[in-house]
Amino acid sequence: MSTALSPRTNRGPAAAADNRRALIAAAREVYAEGGLSAPFSAVAKRAGVGQGSLYRHFPDRTALAVAVFEENVADLEVFTATGERTIDDLMDRVVDQAVSSTAFIELITADMNDPRVQPLGERFGAVVAALVARERAAGRLGEHIDAADVNMAVGMLATELARADAASRPAVARRARALFHAAFAPR
Repeated sequence: MSTALSPRTNRGPAAAADNRRALIAAAREVYAEGGLSAPFSAVAKRAGVGQGSLYRHFPDRTALAVAVFEENVADLEVFTATGERTIDDLMDRVVDQAVSSTAFIELITADMNDPRVQPLGERFGAVVAALVARERAAGRLGEHIDAADVNMAVGMLATELARADAASRPAVARRARALFHAAFAPR
C-alpha cells in the first residue's frame, strides 16, 4: 500500500502553502493563455484545488495579481542585489516576467491606488533606485535620468508588451529597449 497522498486527499491547513503556490502557478498559465477573460474558476481547476481554497487565498483577481507580482518583485530584488546587474539586465528580466504576466499588467495598472498594490510599487522603486545609483556611478547613465524616469520606462515597456500580440512581443521589447538605451546614455 502506497503512503503517497492522492490528489483528492484533503490535507487541511497543512496544504495551504502548497495550494497557494499551485494557484499562483496556475494563474500565470490560465491568464497567459486566456487573458483576463479566462474564468477565475479555471485557476482552481488548473491548480487541482477546490474553489474554496482559491477564494480563501485570493478573494478576487486583484489579490491574485498582487501575489503574482509579489513573486516577480521578489525575484527582481534577488536578481539585482549583486553589484554586476545593470538597468539593461533589469529590462531583460522585466520583459521575461511581463510575457508570462501580461493579463495581470492591465489589472494591476488599473488598481494602482489599491492598498494591496502600492507596496509593490515601493519595493520596485527601491530596486530601480539602487540600479540608477550603481549605473550612474559606473558612468553608464546620464545625470539627466533619475529613478522615476527608469520606473516610467519599465512601466511603459510592460504596458506595451501587454498590448502586443505574443508574436510581436520580442520586436516590441527590442524597439523599446533601443529607445531607452539611447535616452538614458550619458550626454
